[in-house]
Amino acid sequence: MIIGQAPGKRAQESRKPWNDPSGDKLRSWLGVTDEEFYDPKLIALLPMDFYYHGKGDHGDLPPRKEFAPKWHPRILAELPHRRLTILIGSYAQNYYLRDRLKPNLTQTVKAYQEYLPDIIPLVHPSPLNFRWQTRNPWFESDVIPVLQERVRAALGSA
Repeated sequence: MIIGQAPGKRAQESRKPWNDPSGDKLRSWLGVTDEEFYDPKLIALLPMDFYYHGKGDHGDLPPRKEFAPKWHPRILAELPHRRLTILIGSYAQNYYLRDRLKPNLTQTVKAYQEYLPDIIPLVHPSPLNFRWQTRNPWFESDVIPVLQERVRAALGSA
């Protein structure tokens, strides 16, 4: 299961989640094909909100605060056989990790091993995060191989 932000403008306009450069990067990080990623028997995609809210001063506007508490429990009840949950970005991590969060997103992602085996927190794969990725080379060298191994294991048991 992938829990991420609300869809971006391009993904919403195409009516296909993660159908943008962020999705391309995410699939690369996961080590999955487009076919695997969009196969609902293999991967569940759950956004923190169902629609794009527009641009803000620092990127897309946030998801509505009331959305996840209202809809996520209902949706998750229909998905009882989750093997791995990938939390993408601060909105998903803040909601699902709550008291297990580190002081900031970087520290939460860096502490990914503390959330294993069933959760992996990731930074958002947006091209706008290239500076973060450059400043944190451990992400590609340490987190991505473990992420791909856990995804393969979860898909292998699907």
